[in-house]
Amino acid sequence: MPYYHRAGAVPPKRHTQHRDPDGNLYYEELMGEEGFSSDSSLLYHRHIPSAVREFRVWELGDQSLLPNHPLLPRHLSTHKLFAEGASGVDAVTGRRLLLGNEDVRLAYVVADAASPYYRNAIGDECLYIEAGRARVETVFGDLEAGDGDYVVIPRATTYRIVPDGDVRIYVIEANSHLGPAQRYLSKHGQLLEHAPYCERDFRLPDAPRTVEDENVDVYIKHRGPGGVAGTVHTVPNHPFDVVGWDGCLYPYILSIRDFEPITGRVHQPPPAHQVFEGRNFVVCNFVPRKVDYHPLSVPVPYYHSNVDSDEVMFYCGGDYEARKGSGIGQGSISLHPGGHPHGPQPGAMERSIGAEFFDELAVMVDTFRPLQLGEAALATDDGSYVHSWEPKR
Repeated sequence: MPYYHRAGAVPPKRHTQHRDPDGNLYYEELMGEEGFSSDSSLLYHRHIPSAVREFRVWELGDQSLLPNHPLLPRHLSTHKLFAEGASGVDAVTGRRLLLGNEDVRLAYVVADAASPYYRNAIGDECLYIEAGRARVETVFGDLEAGDGDYVVIPRATTYRIVPDGDVRIYVIEANSHLGPAQRYLSKHGQLLEHAPYCERDFRLPDAPRTVEDENVDVYIKHRGPGGVAGTVHTVPNHPFDVVGWDGCLYPYILSIRDFEPITGRVHQPPPAHQVFEGRNFVVCNFVPRKVDYHPLSVPVPYYHSNVDSDEVMFYCGGDYEARKGSGIGQGSISLHPGGHPHGPQPGAMERSIGAEFFDELAVMVDTFRPLQLGEAALATDDGSYVHSWEPKR
């Protein structure tokens, strides 16, 4: 994150003695990115954070990926993955892998049970709450998340997700760090005037709380055989033992409803909708907005070839004008791979002329390396989307 925050009890000077009321030293942990060269925070623990009592392998769900071959645009239906509801599923171990490459993995889950304590040691995570509510408990403090919230969690943050009823989550797992687009930031990290959101829109964790417990399992996703592996560490004391922390690295929430759309007289390209970026991918969102107001404008997107990227659109609200007639609806995902020109469905251009407002909500991920298909994509691909641009006969 681009700005400093402080919560709980920290000493006046970093790397100096910090003691509890009985005179015992707290254990200072630096959580930092890029080898002491980027953002970091200092956390003060009651117990040694390195202690591990037992360990075992965590057998992840199916993480295999298959090439998108033959090359096809695809329509996936996430709501079919949990058609019978959550029924004891948690938001960590219950994730179903949709798409992935060397830079990012996209998954979906419907959960109603508290997850185990969890840590992603591969990259940052961005959880988009499609529907429902959940408390995201972290070593930094808790976050209350609901419909339309992006929850951004830095790599190696210990957390768990506690749903309030069923919660639907679209998961973006980076193999890098993820944050606001660099072009939105000043050289010192402040969000600039042309950015579609600002620091006031972020919701930060409340004060950290210490939990007294022993022999707690922490599930860790990390690099290993096949690219992704899992390990469970049983730690002697609860990982939520932080009495205070400060710095520029922490989880936070940004609501999609606080994104102020950038519009113009003619159609604006996808970068106008960007919200986050990671290494070799970007995250954009399309929100309800006034559309193009040139007297001869065509408000839906023009046909375009993503020469250097694959485009993934998750449709999560409203009525997406450009895709009418394709079978796409709430919870759908479209994959438009590089090498295939795509755009509005037949008739959408003419229908959009004269429109003044689009009531649509979608999360887009553009990747700069080809995406492959996970087991959840193979299970829900409708098999007919490629034909949806054919003229009616």
